[in-house]
Amino acid sequence: MNANNPLYEADAAAWADFYADVLRQRRFADIDIEHLIEKLEDMGKSDRRILESHLVVLLMHLLKWQYQSGLSCYSRKLSIANARQSISDALKDSPSLKPRFMQVSFIERTYSKARRLAAIETGFDLLIFPEQCSYAGDQLLADWLPL
Repeated sequence: MNANNPLYEADAAAWADFYADVLRQRRFADIDIEHLIEKLEDMGKSDRRILESHLVVLLMHLLKWQYQSGLSCYSRKLSIANARQSISDALKDSPSLKPRFMQVSFIERTYSKARRLAAIETGFDLLIFPEQCSYAGDQLLADWLPL
């Protein structure tokens, strides 16, 4: 198949199932190479986006826990625990992402999104929340809550 594969354009899941069968049958000459490469690259991007999304949720809830302490309740604590578990699961599935997760630049970029969302959800001015993240990567993975 060539790069103009109509199945790829119409139904990516059906395309993936079809080519998984092609690979199982070892029909290598029939492989849609260009789209296979694209899908493999997309898988890595997707894993990184999932990790970032869970980190945004975790950071947002940590900020709300710390700066809206009057509303620090069990449901928020549960949200923090769920986000941490999701991050842990993502890092177990793709251990190569852990060094990226621990990078200050990754945490800071993600923190800026979480900070903005925390301000929207709490109704607080954005300036209430520090511009830079004060939580370290190890803290984010630990069973810890800010004061």
